[in-house]
Amino acid sequence: MTTPTTRRLTRSPRLMPALGRGVLTGIGKRPSTGAPLPGTRLLLPAARIDTGRVLRYARVCGFRETDPLPITYPHILGFPLAARLMGDRAFPLPLLGLVHTGIEITQHRALRPHDRLELTVGIPRLLPHRRGTAAEVVTEARIDGEPVWTDRSTYLARHRTAETDGAPETDGAPEAGGTPEPGRTTGPDAAPGESRGPDASRGAGAEALPSVAEWELPADLGRRHAAVSGDYNPIHLHPLTARPLGFPRAIAHGMWTFARCVAETGPPSAEPVTVRAEFRAPVLLPSTVVLGRLGSAFELRGGRDGSRLHLTGTVTTPGGA
Repeated sequence: MTTPTTRRLTRSPRLMPALGRGVLTGIGKRPSTGAPLPGTRLLLPAARIDTGRVLRYARVCGFRETDPLPITYPHILGFPLAARLMGDRAFPLPLLGLVHTGIEITQHRALRPHDRLELTVGIPRLLPHRRGTAAEVVTEARIDGEPVWTDRSTYLARHRTAETDGAPETDGAPEAGGTPEPGRTTGPDAAPGESRGPDASRGAGAEALPSVAEWELPADLGRRHAAVSGDYNPIHLHPLTARPLGFPRAIAHGMWTFARCVAETGPPSAEPVTVRAEFRAPVLLPSTVVLGRLGSAFELRGGRDGSRLHLTGTVTTPGGA
């Protein structure tokens, strides 16, 4: 394996230009699990945390509007670096169409808005997936050289595999500047990429987790989250910008659905904690969704009968659930 090289940045890249560049550099790429990775990591020595923006982010996502820093917020800080790497010509997967399929965040101690976080982002490996090839993006935050926070996210490039021939369409949240291929509507109110099969619908005999909250999501939620995250992907903004990209209406950011669930489940901030989630299907806006929880497990579901799974996850600590 090639030893990674680290490139030091003086400031965070601008997210939308990085995504736009990735769309252009992705033209002609053919995804393959065996493709070589460039082996470059990006280092931002002191990520700038705007306390006002953190407050607005907390309001939009349902976190407390006081310390500590929301556990999902370092992902917002690190995503421009990830976009720069995935938008590089040497990255073997096309950025357009990448689907955020999963995330695992481990926080070793509570973080504060005044902390000076050193961020490192790399893409250590490609993974075979039943629907194509996935890239694992790892973001690490350190304070004075001590690891305090880690994010492992997987982004899927769909392509034909032996398992996809004749199989239902896939799940996930189009998060990395990507859009689904138009025309993947599998039901009267389904968004492209949503599945009526086992990925997005509850299997026969499987019981929903007990409902603990119900949220009415407004049509402008995507615009509100874009204002605090910097992700102005048109699929999140308005029906007029989402329809040309294959959606009947705008969809919520996958990272908003994850953050909102994590905020409601209230992982402890005074001890190490790991939160994991798999994105199953996009959330159309406006809509009503229900949070289910039992022990360490949680899920977000919607649809007319509440059977469509948008997200499933867990919250765990070293001492138990």
